[in-house]
Amino acid sequence: MKVLVAVDQSAESRMALAYACHLLEHFDAEVHAVYVKPDEVEVAPESFYAPFFTKDGLKDWIDSETLRVHEGALSTCQYCLAGKVPCEPMVATGDPAEEILQTVQEGDYDMIVLGSHGHSALKGFLLGTVHAKILHHTRKPVLIARDYREIRRVLVVYQGSSCDRKALEFMGPLLVRRKPQITMLHVFKDESPSAAESAEACLVQGDQVLRGWGHEPEIKTRMGDHVDEVLKEIKSLPYDLVVLAAYGHERPKFFRFISDDALNLVRSTLRPVLVFRDKDES
Repeated sequence: MKVLVAVDQSAESRMALAYACHLLEHFDAEVHAVYVKPDEVEVAPESFYAPFFTKDGLKDWIDSETLRVHEGALSTCQYCLAGKVPCEPMVATGDPAEEILQTVQEGDYDMIVLGSHGHSALKGFLLGTVHAKILHHTRKPVLIARDYREIRRVLVVYQGSSCDRKALEFMGPLLVRRKPQITMLHVFKDESPSAAESAEACLVQGDQVLRGWGHEPEIKTRMGDHVDEVLKEIKSLPYDLVVLAAYGHERPKFFRFISDDALNLVRSTLRPVLVFRDKDES
């Protein structure tokens, strides 16, 4: 498995790299920590940088920041190396989201890892334009790491779609060595017997996938609004990772975009979230 972790000057991005190393410990994987530096040629006169630097001064500052990020990533890569996972820093130049998406496509990576962004007490966690663009336009799973924590308890949001099933097949082997306690949650909207039967049938299918990897998931169902019920469950227990599909049975109007429910869950929780996208989606 090839994993691309986006790093920058922030402590949050180094934490995301450490979390990825922890998740992949002793797994057959390799990690590249990419820093996308600004292109001084394309920095506009009214930009943040321009008022403080001459052209040569701007280049020197960018080079200095690049070296600092590179050294920080190299240090954090020791977490991966300790877990027998190769890890190397790399540098790209340009727009961060575009460069990350291009690197993932050209390098045939299997997962993207992003650090957390800021948060607002009124609006919840803010993804930022880079996070949102990557989530909407990549066809690879995206892990957004909110903080570093050992992975002991995992919540899988499971609605029974093909994307949900592939999410289980992706994460099942990743967690084999850790053997966390896994809860699989299904949310349905009404109390009709057919809804309950459908929920039970899809959960049996998901349970079989996880048991095939040696996991013994706990099964839960809730009735109500999908986002509200998932958030209630997240708050009820100290989950260290939340896994959800980018879309359920009803795909977004613009197919490359993730569903509103998935986006709202990513924005609204404090926990690390793995948003699964299927590379074979058409």
